[in-house]
Amino acid sequence: MSDSPIMKALAQDHARRRELEGLVLDAPETTRILTVANQKGGVGKTSTTVNLAAALAMGGLNVLVIDVDPQGNASTALGIDHHAEVASMYEVLVESRPMAEVVQPCPDIERLWCAPATIDLSGAEIELVAMVARENRLRGAIRDFLADHAKSGAERLDYVLIDCPPSLGLLTVNALVAAREVLIPIQCEYYALEGLTLLLKNIDLLRAHLNPELVVSTILLTMYDGRTRLASQVAEDVREHFPEQTLETTIPRSVRISEAPSYGQTVLSYDPTSSGALAYRAAARELSLRTAH
Repeated sequence: MSDSPIMKALAQDHARRRELEGLVLDAPETTRILTVANQKGGVGKTSTTVNLAAALAMGGLNVLVIDVDPQGNASTALGIDHHAEVASMYEVLVESRPMAEVVQPCPDIERLWCAPATIDLSGAEIELVAMVARENRLRGAIRDFLADHAKSGAERLDYVLIDCPPSLGLLTVNALVAAREVLIPIQCEYYALEGLTLLLKNIDLLRAHLNPELVVSTILLTMYDGRTRLASQVAEDVREHFPEQTLETTIPRSVRISEAPSYGQTVLSYDPTSSGALAYRAAARELSLRTAH
């Protein structure tokens, strides 16, 4: 019985809980800007963005989440108001409004802020097409925001995490041009690597033409079910192909992670002792200890 997957998971959670208790994360030397991207839907992209952000903030770091997905799921999970009348990333990208005017504090977690998305963003792809330097709109907005933030005397932001739509359109291109690092969540299921080749090819093109600093620094395995051979096989394949980028921590398939956004919370607020919350805290610690490859 002690060797069963359930008992192993319980033992791992207990060890993690003790290890992570009161943990304060080290701040990076400069603000790290990461785009969380995967054009394949349902891989835990938004869950990864908001829960990693929450875990980093709970570790004492200053974190901003930028939501450029018209569905606004990251904004919902962080408890941020993002109905149609709210100033959002649409105004920033299309109307050049300063990002400081749309950023809101997360109500549950200190040191965590969000620039929300509204449904208006769904039309931004078309409106951006006709604009000069359309791929650089977000990069310029973030640069100006960080500069104004520093001038105001506020504490420096340690991390900026950008959540983008499950596509490779102009919003995602903006997110990839604005970042220095890409974090790719990959679900431990059949077809896990499907579409990844296309994403990596597009990242190579962006690096060549628009953002030479961009690197795929982190890959996170999500929806891991230790009871299945398939999950273990997928994890093994991903680690074989991307040994340096893949985090040791895996995110388990978890009802708590799925439930939390419906309460306007991350899983770290909703159920801080759950296996999902502990896994994201462990992933955040690992992320904070790594540098871009």
